[in-house]
Amino acid sequence: MGILARRSLGRPFGWLWASYAVSTVGSWVAFDAFPLIAILVLHAGPTEVSLLAASGLAAGAVLAVPLGPWVEFRRKRPVMIAMDLVRFAAVMSVPAAFALGWLGFTQLVAVSLIVAAADIAFKAASGACLKALIGPEDLLVANARFEATTWTAIALGPPLGGAAIGLFGPVTTAIADAISYLLSAVGIGAIGGNESQPVRSDAARLRAADLFEGWRYILMHPVLRPLFFNTILVNGLIMATAPLLAVLMLGRLGFAPWQYGLAFGAPCVGGLIGSRLAHPLVARFGQHKVMLAAGALRACWSLGLAFIGPGSAGIVLVITVQLGLVTCAGVFNPVLATYRLDQTEADRVARTLSAWSVTSKATIAAFTALWGVLASMTGPGAAIAIAGVLMLATPLLLPRSDRAPRHKRELAQTRA
Repeated sequence: MGILARRSLGRPFGWLWASYAVSTVGSWVAFDAFPLIAILVLHAGPTEVSLLAASGLAAGAVLAVPLGPWVEFRRKRPVMIAMDLVRFAAVMSVPAAFALGWLGFTQLVAVSLIVAAADIAFKAASGACLKALIGPEDLLVANARFEATTWTAIALGPPLGGAAIGLFGPVTTAIADAISYLLSAVGIGAIGGNESQPVRSDAARLRAADLFEGWRYILMHPVLRPLFFNTILVNGLIMATAPLLAVLMLGRLGFAPWQYGLAFGAPCVGGLIGSRLAHPLVARFGQHKVMLAAGALRACWSLGLAFIGPGSAGIVLVITVQLGLVTCAGVFNPVLATYRLDQTEADRVARTLSAWSVTSKATIAAFTALWGVLASMTGPGAAIAIAGVLMLATPLLLPRSDRAPRHKRELAQTRA
């Protein structure tokens, strides 16, 4: 486990990691900031909260479709800085409008749209940037550090954000989130060094075929393809229930914002444990077996959220379910991220990651909207239970064999 702390990956990676850390902490301090603002300030119900989450993601995903190939043929660090500044300006507009008494539901949707599109472009560029900064032998260590940082931020951010909302008002966490994007831009700029301009052999203009190259690459890959469908469905089902849990816990069950944050923050110690276990587990059992086992185990927990009740028993149940889920995800996520980068050719990383993110966000948007409608007909608890049952079937989409090395050789021969 100590390998994460011992191995130095160099100063440029250190700045990239620091930028990731500050923006991730800011995002998780602002955990569900817009749904909470909609609930606490605009008095929105389950359907409106689900619509807010869904519409921003869906429209952002559509806008991001051309961003993948656009990012592919540009220097990655300037793109990342630009996306950070766009997110800073967009999120900062929310507390500004609130202070002036102009904040409305439409603005929250518009800001969600802009942030979702910028997120996709940033992640596509950052994946290509990471692959260029370090060698393939260090990718798992780097991704495990990112994963550990994520779970640390999730563990600390929501309780701090909930407390900040209780003390200083509902838009406080949006301010923190905006500032974190600004600090991230400064950190990326500090990486330094010369980044070469990507060169393409054909015309410099964007071709229609480029828009779909990421999806074509994923769907032609014998192992990325099932992992792609598995992850987008798992993420969609998990995130579709998040607004419903917020409405259920903060509304009918009467939990305070700090209790809501605690219930989702405390279990994230499991993510830290999982991320530190990823490297030794892969070293002992192999990448494919670890992905298969952790991917199957993470599907077994969500159904428990259907039985949440009021009081301390409800908090304990949420913490227990989340602990199991995030521990498995803490192992699975860095192994998947490393495998995906390793198996994707350097000149296709941004488009592949962009296609993956666009599909994931679009699926989350569709599922969130669908589960909002479902909750209006059956109640939030029943809708959460249906998502949990469907989660149990997602391991069937995990790849049963690892045929990727052969696929890479064949693809290389074809391209040669």
